[in-house]
Amino acid sequence: MSNQQKRERIGFLGLGIMGSRMAASIARAGFPLTAWTHTPGKAERWAGEHGASAGASPADVAGASDIVVSMLVDGDQVAATLLGEDGVIAAGRAGLLCVDCSTIGPPQTRRIGAALRERRIAMLDAPVSGSAPRAEDGSLTIMAGGAPGDFARALPVLEAMGALVVHVGELGQGEMLKLINNALGAANAAAVAEALLLGAATSLDLDQLVEVVSSGSGASAQLELKSGPMRAHNFEALFKTEHMLKDVRLCLDQAQAAGVPFPSAAHARDLLTAAVGRGLGERDYAAMIEPAEGFAGRRL
Repeated sequence: MSNQQKRERIGFLGLGIMGSRMAASIARAGFPLTAWTHTPGKAERWAGEHGASAGASPADVAGASDIVVSMLVDGDQVAATLLGEDGVIAAGRAGLLCVDCSTIGPPQTRRIGAALRERRIAMLDAPVSGSAPRAEDGSLTIMAGGAPGDFARALPVLEAMGALVVHVGELGQGEMLKLINNALGAANAAAVAEALLLGAATSLDLDQLVEVVSSGSGASAQLELKSGPMRAHNFEALFKTEHMLKDVRLCLDQAQAAGVPFPSAAHARDLLTAAVGRGLGERDYAAMIEPAEGFAGRRL
């Protein structure tokens, strides 16, 4: 990292499961960091543990930063945090760069970007792939959309959080790629759940099923990561069911607008919806196994 890059002051908005770990990676990389989150007192505690500063509001963070990274729940929260009365835009800092790592969909990203540009604030959308363990060790995959110069400026910060960082095109294209990635992951997780149920129903040894499939054409990250939690009904949240449902719905909205059917994602949406209906929205999306069990009339 050059001396010029070290002089960039970074703000971070959102200290949830992912954001707290991503911000910690930025702090470890040596960037001066100011953090804020919605929960009162949480930013102060986090900052004290990580050698950072805490801001009283998004505007306060923006006033102390050159680049502001956000990792928030949904589009409404991003819009309020960046454009609201006490949001980033209120700091009035021309030349600021906002890097939104949330997953909110291309249309809202482009609307927020246009509003920021009117105040001479640039924006990248840079959603991430990888759950809490990869956020913890800074090995996320990051897909960024926006102007090439803005991407180049943000790259050292993005590389502090991710092992693979790709510029995928104009503003909003990072969001589109992330939505497809998550919808495909959810569809695969649904298939894993149903394969486990079929294996159990036909008296297969599920340890052997996972071992054999993992070495063949059915191998996948979802099989590796979610088959164990599904079998144990251990839904400790690495990525919440309600957040995956939001992402799959956004992807299906874009698929409908493009005239492209995505029935496997629609099936995953239905399982995720049913899991949320069972009160599992705050749990990991491995909880998809429970409605799948309900459809099959049997439990693993």
